[in-house]
Formats: sequence, C-alpha cells, structure tokens
Amino acid sequence: MPRILIVEDEPAIAGLLRDDLALEGYDVVAVGDGEAATAAAGSSRFDLVVLDVMLPGKDGFEVCRELRSAGLTVPIIMLTAKTQESDKVMGLEIGADDYVTKPFSPREFRARVRAALRRAAGEAPDIYRFGEVEVDFGRRELRRGGAPVEVTAIEFKLLAAFIRHRGRVLSRERLLDEAWGRGVYVTDRAVDTHIVNVRRKIEPDPAVPQYVVSVRGAGYRFDG
Repeated sequence: MPRILIVEDEPAIAGLLRDDLALEGYDVVAVGDGEAATAAAGSSRFDLVVLDVMLPGKDGFEVCRELRSAGLTVPIIMLTAKTQESDKVMGLEIGADDYVTKPFSPREFRARVRAALRRAAGEAPDIYRFGEVEVDFGRRELRRGGAPVEVTAIEFKLLAAFIRHRGRVLSRERLLDEAWGRGVYVTDRAVDTHIVNVRRKIEPDPAVPQYVVSVRGAGYRFDG
C-alpha cells in the first residue's frame, strides 16, 4: 500500500485530500506546516509527498529544497493557488515532479497521484553507467570518474528522460514535457541552454558531444 504524506495548512483541504486518498486505498499521513513535513519525511518512509506552497513559516519551496537536499527521491506534487508560470518553473527547478493549481477536481488530483506513482515505479535502473559517468537514480546523483557532479533538478530529469529513451530522437517539446511537465510554458531556448549545461557535465568534449547528440530539425538523441 503506497504511503502518501500530505503537507497542507488548511484543515478542510487536508481532510478532504486525506479522506479521498484513503478511499483509494492509500496509507495517508497529513501535517500542517513545513517543520512537521521535514520531520515526518525524515523519520518514516513515504512513496509520494503532496506539498502545499503557501505554508506558515517555512514555505513549500523551502521544504522541497530541504527534502531533496536530504536525499529524498520520492515524487513531490506541489499544490498552489498561484498561477504564475514563474512559480511553476521554480518548483520544478528545485525538484518537484508535478504541479497542481487550486482549485482542482478530486478526479484530476487522483489521476496526478496515480501518474506520479507509476512514473516512480517505472524509473530507469538504479545506476546507469556510460563512459566514466554514473547516474544514480536512487540518490538522484551524477558522478563522473567516481566524484559527485552538481546537477539541478531539471538537468537530472533531462538525463533520466534521455536514459529511458536512449537511442531515440526526443523533440524539444517532448523534453519540455519530460523535465518541466505539461502546461508549463518554457521556451525551446531554455531546453537548449539546459542541454548545454548537461553536456558540460557528462561529455569528454562538450564542443563535440558523443552522448547527447543534436539531430538537425528534430531534437536530441542519447547514445550512451
């Protein structure tokens, strides 16, 4: 039975989410602030975290950063009443896996939860190696020559997408969906910029890439 942590400071909303997910067969724990969230996530195993952005004291962005910095690798779905694209992009950049804007229907929310759990269950191998590079999915860590290399959440999601679909051409639109999620507006140029950063961290010679290869007029292909 998947365990889900709900972090929501409005008791009515937290109760509705908890009861709805419990009816779906999930084991649900609900807390009302960021401090309680980090304590709960650090002391017990969860398969998914549902995290409200607007929390008293420590907001959801800070909680998300702390959970990822502590090595928590489970999916995080952020909830917010904000609709600005910048907030969505920020959440995804710091490690969130999905974003749900209030108000939302219970049916949509349940579908997002199921999709996040499916993606996590179907993740790439625990450790994928190519050349002198190791991508450790369990620790969300990139290593090169045995030494850790700092990567952003988006860069790691791009690497994961390439590894899952190695040998196939991925369009910029597909990469946007894989790394940022559907419904978030990010320009193609942003994809290219992140690809440049990924190449700097994995390629023997970033100027002549051998792993993340450009396919003219189509996108990128991973040949690792």
